[in-house]
Amino acid sequence: MTRAFRFTDPPPTSAATGVTADVYAQLARDFGIERAATFVVLSDSPPLLTGAWALLRESLLAGGVSRTDKEVVAAGVSLANRCPFCVDAHTVLLHATGDHALAETIARGKEPADPAHRRLLAWGKDIRGPRPFPAEQTPEHLGTALAFHFINRIVSALLNENMLPGGAQKYRLVRSAAGRSLARTVRRQLRPGDSLALLRTSGAEPAWAAGTPVGTAYGALREAALMGAGLLSEDDRALVRRTVAAHDGVAHPPLSADWLPDREERPGARLALLAALAPYRITEEDVRAWRTPQHTDHCLVHLTAYGAIAAVERIEEQL
Repeated sequence: MTRAFRFTDPPPTSAATGVTADVYAQLARDFGIERAATFVVLSDSPPLLTGAWALLRESLLAGGVSRTDKEVVAAGVSLANRCPFCVDAHTVLLHATGDHALAETIARGKEPADPAHRRLLAWGKDIRGPRPFPAEQTPEHLGTALAFHFINRIVSALLNENMLPGGAQKYRLVRSAAGRSLARTVRRQLRPGDSLALLRTSGAEPAWAAGTPVGTAYGALREAALMGAGLLSEDDRALVRRTVAAHDGVAHPPLSADWLPDREERPGARLALLAALAPYRITEEDVRAWRTPQHTDHCLVHLTAYGAIAAVERIEEQL
């Protein structure tokens, strides 16, 4: 399990207590993956863990919109963000829904045969465009998209890119078998709102999901992620916000480091900006330059989350 994590060493899931143990239990029941590294990596911060889990559950897993449709959106977001771990995960989950041909089409980087799925995949890749679904489905579809704009960044920054040991997910038979093992869980109808009692923060609901469990979860995650701002100086926070605001939130920044502050001079701002705009480029040297004895795994997770939510807010502004 430890090999999944790039820069942190989360506590063993067997040692979890309190709300962390409650999240793991709900993960196993509703997601089908008891020790999903995507959430274990956030376990050093219960507010982040509960917020991220609630947003994913209430948007992607629960509700009345087709799970297949939402998985296609999530796959599109993950492709746009160059997050191979998450693309593989959604391929497996599409196998779990029974949409095997669609899963493999997306795994091969091809366009779905069904026009509705093509439109959803394209929208996932750039959610600023026209929405290919009715207005009443906005909380679930947009909640799913923004959830994965956040989760993709956490995963790319803090996890290795292989979803399964040894990269086994690259084999079609493995993807299909993994999906079939999750089929019973994925095809269950979940009651909306069951994750909200786990939340440890609260924040303003977005207008696009006001009055829904998705809106409550989004506000809680945003509030938890913004706590990471306290790890930066006022000048560094301003630099992060200014740089993210100048970006379109979708395109990948150039390989040149002109947009990044120096690693030695402003390591915290550099890490937050990488988490926001190019999390897959974070290196051991970047983390080492910032970490001091008082910077625990809890701090690193929160700084990464701060960069991630800055990017999510920038994308949301453009909708």
